[in-house]
Amino acid sequence: MATENNENIQDVNDKEMDINPVEAQEQNTEAVEENSFEAELEKEKDKFLRLFAEFENFRRRTAKERLELMSTASEGVITSLLPVLDDFDRALEQIEARDLETDLKGFSLISSKLRDTLSSKGLMLVDIAKGDVFNADLAEAVTQVPAGDEMKGKIVDIIEKGYKLGDKIIRFPKVVIGQ
Repeated sequence: MATENNENIQDVNDKEMDINPVEAQEQNTEAVEENSFEAELEKEKDKFLRLFAEFENFRRRTAKERLELMSTASEGVITSLLPVLDDFDRALEQIEARDLETDLKGFSLISSKLRDTLSSKGLMLVDIAKGDVFNADLAEAVTQVPAGDEMKGKIVDIIEKGYKLGDKIIRFPKVVIGQ
């Protein structure tokens, strides 16, 4: 009977030996699958975060473009009104020269009303004056005239005023610079 028990124990040990490699292989396969799932999960998380970041950038960019579009939407209308402003300025200069008081008051009222309306829409005068150093980013040189050393490279005369709508210059001032 002892030999029979030994044989049974040996059979059980043999069976355990047979099961252990299979179980070990199954556990190994499960670990590999778990690692591949974790890697795939990390890959999908990274993909999601990148997509989310890209969407946020797109949202910010379109919001910025929308604000810029709204601030310069009336640019065409205002640009077409700028020659009217120039005509008012020339008429005012002529009236001031002749000293016609009542005409001057009427034109001044109309001019100031038009300027106030346009400035409420975001129109601003480009800040440039005679004697300033010429900057090609802020003004357009129409011509150069001989001038003394002190006016060399500086604005001698402003032929046409410049205007900007918001931060964008919609018409550059036309100037004469000293040579």
